[in-house]
Amino acid sequence: MTMKKFLSISCALLLAVSLAACSKNTTSVSTDTTQEQPGDKPGEKPDGNGGPGGGFGGSSEVTQGDSANTISEDGSYSDTTYTSTGDDENALRVDGATVTLDGIMVDKSDGATSNTENGDFYGVNAALLATDGATVTIKNAVVKSSAQNGNGVFSYGEGTTVNISDSTITTTADNSGGIQTTGGGTTNASNLTVETSGNSSAAIRSDRGGGTVNVDGGTYTSNGYNSPAVYSTADITVKNATLTANNSEALVIEGQNSITLENCDVTGNMSDTKGTSSDENVHNIMIYQSMSGDADVGTSEFDMTGGSLTSNNGDMIYVTNTHCTIKMSGVKIANNDNDAYLMNICGNSASHGWGTAGSNGAQVDFTADDQTLEGNIIVDTISTLNMTLTGNSEFTGTVNIVDNADDGDAVSDNAVITIEEGSVWNLTGNCSVTSVDCKGTINYNGYTITLADGTVLS
Repeated sequence: MTMKKFLSISCALLLAVSLAACSKNTTSVSTDTTQEQPGDKPGEKPDGNGGPGGGFGGSSEVTQGDSANTISEDGSYSDTTYTSTGDDENALRVDGATVTLDGIMVDKSDGATSNTENGDFYGVNAALLATDGATVTIKNAVVKSSAQNGNGVFSYGEGTTVNISDSTITTTADNSGGIQTTGGGTTNASNLTVETSGNSSAAIRSDRGGGTVNVDGGTYTSNGYNSPAVYSTADITVKNATLTANNSEALVIEGQNSITLENCDVTGNMSDTKGTSSDENVHNIMIYQSMSGDADVGTSEFDMTGGSLTSNNGDMIYVTNTHCTIKMSGVKIANNDNDAYLMNICGNSASHGWGTAGSNGAQVDFTADDQTLEGNIIVDTISTLNMTLTGNSEFTGTVNIVDNADDGDAVSDNAVITIEEGSVWNLTGNCSVTSVDCKGTINYNGYTITLADGTVLS
């Protein structure tokens, strides 16, 4: 490699990219039926008012409705069918018991929900609800739900654990995730086939109170709008699985929560018009803080090793209104949208309640280890990026600091780039960054890097 540089330079900003570049907004008006409210959650805000008499605004007390079938004593059950057509009613509830379920069928075929967020938070109207410290082991099951707010398998509350394997979960109505974990519950899933078709119906889903989710193997597919393959307000780890969102961003992390992926194939295809946040940005991964109260404010974490990450529309990664760490190693990345960014790190308009315009930027610590990256990165003047290329990483693209769209007060160290020995940055255009510390290689290819004090590297 030529033109090896050893640089450590820190300077005041040079703005070389237009203000409009910060936000990849669409010109179309969303046709989704969701009513935008402060604190809206882009991948999971309900798409309706919960049926007759229904509404948003979950109860401050745990409200779980009724159950057509309840197991409250320890035991093993096999080859049994549990059904429900009632309003606010689970087909099967396991309440505080240690239970093994083998070869069962659970069918929530009808029944309205009176309050969508009580369904999201506490398990009202779910097909199968485990609660009150239950330990439920499920094998070879078929779980079906066609009722709105009819999440498939729901683990609620601290001390509650669902272990589910070799099973199929299918939901067809809105606000109906595949596996749902809230209130500090735990879900351990292996070799599942999960498919959701409604809007706001993530295949792997969490909500207020979070918890722990471990997934190994299987396929997890969402078909509705606002329905990521994974929506995290919990600590979610997925290994050896296929995660597909056919009409939504693939992954969302909210607040002080995490997604860790190992050897997974991930694909997203967010709509330009029908997502509740597509007017703000179109993307494949979103990391943010909604301010809805469903996730603590703090550091979001995304860690992906091996596997593949494919975006069919929009920026690969969009970060706003939160601090986050991102680590990637050995991931095959493909963005099929030629106009999109590899990373878009910017404030937002606050029209969805995500902080205050002009002071809702993002702070990103990004480490690429033995990782190939291609595409352009932008960071606005109220946000920061600390990007480290290590191992034998290779980045082909640009990094540029751009104006905050809402004229927020600029912060320092917007874009700090570190290139460790063995790593390479190939420029595809002119760049503006705060500083560069290069122990590896920069191939300028006829382009320049302008530092904050006006120094031009070439």
